[in-house]
Amino acid sequence: MEIRRYTLDDQPASYRLSLEAFGSHPGPPPPAPTELPQGRDVWLALDGDELVARAAAHSYESWFHGRRVPTAGIASVAVAPERRGGGLLLPVFRAMLDAAAERGEALSTLFPTANGIYRPLGYELVSSFDTVVVPTAELAGVRAPVATRTRRARLDDVPALKAVYDVWAAAQNGPLTRTGPRFAATDQELLDDVTAISLAVDADDRVVGYAMWDRGEGYDPTTASLEVHDLVAVTVDGYRALWRMLGTHTSVAGRIRLHTSGEDPARLVLPTATWDVVGRHPYMLRVSDPAAALTDLRADGLRAEVGLTVAGDPLGTADGSYRLVLGDGPSRCERDAAADDRPTFTPQGLALAYAGAQSCANLRMSGHLTGPDTADGVLDALLGARPIHIRDYF
Repeated sequence: MEIRRYTLDDQPASYRLSLEAFGSHPGPPPPAPTELPQGRDVWLALDGDELVARAAAHSYESWFHGRRVPTAGIASVAVAPERRGGGLLLPVFRAMLDAAAERGEALSTLFPTANGIYRPLGYELVSSFDTVVVPTAELAGVRAPVATRTRRARLDDVPALKAVYDVWAAAQNGPLTRTGPRFAATDQELLDDVTAISLAVDADDRVVGYAMWDRGEGYDPTTASLEVHDLVAVTVDGYRALWRMLGTHTSVAGRIRLHTSGEDPARLVLPTATWDVVGRHPYMLRVSDPAAALTDLRADGLRAEVGLTVAGDPLGTADGSYRLVLGDGPSRCERDAAADDRPTFTPQGLALAYAGAQSCANLRMSGHLTGPDTADGVLDALLGARPIHIRDYF
C-alpha cells in the first residue's frame, strides 16, 4: 500500500472516488485544476494503480480558551466501497496529521458521517453545526432596542464587521478565525457572497452586530424561507435589532433558517421557545499535541501545577505525560517524565475536556478519565469556562 500526497494527475481518480462517497453534483464535472489549492493538503492510499482512499486537511485556526490554535480541518474523506472496514484510514490519517504537526497544527477537527469511524483515531463529538427554523411572524414580538438600529453594510464597514466576529469568537471555544486561503480574499468578495449583510449599529454608528443572509426563492409566506448564514452581536440590543429586521420579511418568507450551534445567545431575546432543529452536522475534535494545545491559555486567577497523562492514542502523537503550570500570565504545558498516580485521559476524553464539552466528573463516569481527582476542579475551571460554538461547515 502506497500512502502519498495528491498530485494533479490524480484528479480523475480522486473525482470518481468523491462521486462514489458523496453522490453526484448538479451540472457538468468541474474543470480539471491547473494548480494545487492553497491551504489544502490531500493524502491518498493506492493499491498498485488503484486509488482506494483519500482525505484532505485544510489549514485553519480555531478559537479555544482565548487564543488562536492552528487546526487541521479534515474533509473529503472517502474509501472505495469494496475496501471499507479494512483499516485504510489509519495510515492515511497518520501521514496527514504528521504533515499537519509539521505546520504546527495542534488540533484536528472534522464533520463525520459516521462517528464510529473516527473514534478509533482519537476523535470525539464535541458539538454540531445546526440549521434551525424560527417562524418569521414571531420576531415582531422581540423587544425593541433602545438606541440601536440596522442598516445595510458598505464596503468600508467590513473591517468593523470582522472585528465584531473576532470579539464574539474569542469568547467561545471552537469558532474558526476565518482567516487564510479558504475564506474570502477581499472585503468585496465577502459582500458579494450573499444577498445582503445587515448591520446593527449603536447611537454612535458603531457596529455591534450583523446578519449575513440570502433571500432565497419565491415570496409565498407559507413556503419561502430567508437563509441566515451568520447572526452575531456583541450587545443584547444588537441581537434585538437584527431579529426585528429579519421579522420584516414575514409577508414574503414565513421562516427564518439560521445556521448556528450550541446554546446561541441570539435565542435569549426571542419571545417564544420556537427553535426547531431541521439539520445537524456533528463535529469531532482530536488533540494531537496536548503540550501545544494547553500552552498560552488564559488562566486568570488560577495557580496550580497539574500533572496529567494521555494514553491510548492509536496514532501515538498525544500519548505521554505532561505538566501544566498555571500562574502569572498564560498557561505553560510541556512533556515530562512518566509518573504514576496522575489523572489519565483517553484521547477522546482530552478532546471533550479541552472543548469544554464535558466536566471531569462526566469523563470519569464514562471511563475517559481515571486516576486521582484532586486536580478536577482546576481543570474544569480552566477548560470549562467558555461555551463551544461551530459556525463554519467544511
